[in-house]
Amino acid sequence: VQLQASGGGLVQAGGSLRLSCEASGRILTIDNMNWYRQAPGKQRELVAGITNSGSVNYADSVKGRFTISRDNAKNTVYLQMNRLKPEDTAAYYCNAFINFHMYWGQGTQVTVSS
Repeated sequence: VQLQASGGGLVQAGGSLRLSCEASGRILTIDNMNWYRQAPGKQRELVAGITNSGSVNYADSVKGRFTISRDNAKNTVYLQMNRLKPEDTAAYYCNAFINFHMYWGQGTQVTVSS
């Protein structure tokens, strides 16, 4: 089982990006799927999470700007990021509970210029 994240890049403040993370391999069940981020010199923090029934939660810093969603048929979780700010600059990681084990994807870099 592996998670493959994509969609990062360089964007100006106020712009948008959409991150994707697809799970592949022998998958029986996927429970919570989450996005974390880690900026240089800072701890990794939870950005948003979604359960397999669609319940969502967000960090206060991204509420109203970011939207997490998932396509269970594609084993994919998305993070739509709007009105990006320079402080959103970080490596973004997806994380999921698959077959009752936690897996991490590789990071995808998001850089927001002022």
